[in-house]
Amino acid sequence: MINPGGDVQFRSETTEGQEVAQKLSSLGYVTFVVHYRVRPYTMQEGALDLARAVRYVRSHADDYQIDEEDIAIIGFSAGGILCGEEVLHYDGFVNGTSLDASYVPDELDEVSADVSAVGMIYAFYGRLSVASRDVEMLRNANLPPTFYVYGTEDPFYDEMNASVATLQEAQVSVDVHVLENMPHGFGIGREDSQWIIPFDEWLSNIFEN
Repeated sequence: MINPGGDVQFRSETTEGQEVAQKLSSLGYVTFVVHYRVRPYTMQEGALDLARAVRYVRSHADDYQIDEEDIAIIGFSAGGILCGEEVLHYDGFVNGTSLDASYVPDELDEVSADVSAVGMIYAFYGRLSVASRDVEMLRNANLPPTFYVYGTEDPFYDEMNASVATLQEAQVSVDVHVLENMPHGFGIGREDSQWIIPFDEWLSNIFEN
């Protein structure tokens, strides 16, 4: 389930959505581009949208011919931070009442929003410009395995390094790929810096085990 970036102001649905979905589909995945809420809404509303999308896909697993446990979320930049928000605060059976007391849960809210893996593509657990250094919070969050890929020329390079180090200290399973001379926002990447292949290998192993 693909979450494009865009600073929660918009969604980069071509380079970080459709193109990625087409590539992953060609590798045999059933893919979805999540149309989460952006400004004037907050990342919290967006995370609830992602959780709702996970519930929908899980509840239709038979229709999509997938294992309901084999659901992964992947996000680019702000879309990755959104993924982190979902697995930290809006997974399981957390629903819209957490933000709006007038929200009325329905049958879909009875479906778990847990996921089995997270892809952080030039993103990290935290807020839009600052990675979380809270080891205990991350250790206690029961986070799924997380895949990181980012470039050395990314302005948030140090934040992503800090995020990886914090997760490792928290004993969260992480797989890290740092691309030399790559900037922020590279999408699928150049032919000489493809990250889709190691991501496919990593995710296939998680789904198989």
